[in-house]
Amino acid sequence: MTPLARLLAARIAAEGPIGLDQYMADCLLHPEHGYYATRDPFGRAGDFITAPEISQMFGEMLGLCLAQVWLDQGRPAPFILAEIGPGRGTLLADVARVIARVPGMAEAARLHLIEASPTLRAVQRQTLAAHPVHWHDSVATLPEAPLFLLSNEFFDALPIRQFLRTEAGWAERQVGLVGDALVPGLAPPTRFAALEHRLADTTPGDVVETCPAAAPIMGEIARRIATHGGVALVIDYGHWRSLGDTFQAVKAHGYCDPFATPGEADLTAHVAFEPLAEAARAAGAQASAMTAQGVLLERLGITARAEALAARLSGAAREAHVAAHRRLTHPEEMGQVFQSLAIFPATAPVPPGFDV
Repeated sequence: MTPLARLLAARIAAEGPIGLDQYMADCLLHPEHGYYATRDPFGRAGDFITAPEISQMFGEMLGLCLAQVWLDQGRPAPFILAEIGPGRGTLLADVARVIARVPGMAEAARLHLIEASPTLRAVQRQTLAAHPVHWHDSVATLPEAPLFLLSNEFFDALPIRQFLRTEAGWAERQVGLVGDALVPGLAPPTRFAALEHRLADTTPGDVVETCPAAAPIMGEIARRIATHGGVALVIDYGHWRSLGDTFQAVKAHGYCDPFATPGEADLTAHVAFEPLAEAARAAGAQASAMTAQGVLLERLGITARAEALAARLSGAAREAHVAAHRRLTHPEEMGQVFQSLAIFPATAPVPPGFDV
């Protein structure tokens, strides 16, 4: 058993099964044994690779999008350039390089990172050593100013609740004990007011997931954008509306049992974009239509950029570059499973690459 598994087993033995959201929160964020508190999980030496680590083109395209929004909204200065869940800081570093080419934009930008992990803060400090950076534990402490925010693979790591529809109601997934092993089970079925609307598009046997923390976080981001201007670009794997069991664990670049080594594997679930859009609109902002990552990057000009970079390369470097472009954009790779959403003021132009 991992150290966290022993702690969870003792708690469950004393108090009874815990919800899947509690299990995820402890596995990822326990201050001593949590996954993100104890390691840098990114890159080939870690457990997974995110889009910014695949190619600089990903950050460059998003940087172009932010630059055009900044121009469209009248060049606000100063403004907050923020990332929530910034990993190694690679994405923000690529974006900062792009906006430095836009007269006045880099000078107006104030870099802020929302990051809870001390381990990752140390990595980000090195990546962004050329820039003054401020760190926050949550969006709530960001300065009140125009907000240009990036979110790439953040919402997928927020704890979820999972419900199985039965003839008698919704049975919530829980984590219990069989011997010394942590195993999933179900609470007795009951009715949940928050899922009443899902009775119309589900049948017994269907699984629906909710993410209690997602809407409040998005609401706070959207309130700032509605009040002060700016934009939020959200990219994650998921769908418009939750349907099905998407809870998964990744370790050493492969899928594994999410209950086998708590604290030592990344736990995620697919993001439902509909609740994010609804939370943004409730806070007074506008939300774009959900757009596939591949479509967004193509609209922003990634193929032209890929061709320009390829002209300088040959041999294995060129082959790796072409493979990175395909991985980011092709529907059979990241291009379709990853989706995007833009949040912007109701009176502002639609950000480039998006529709409403």
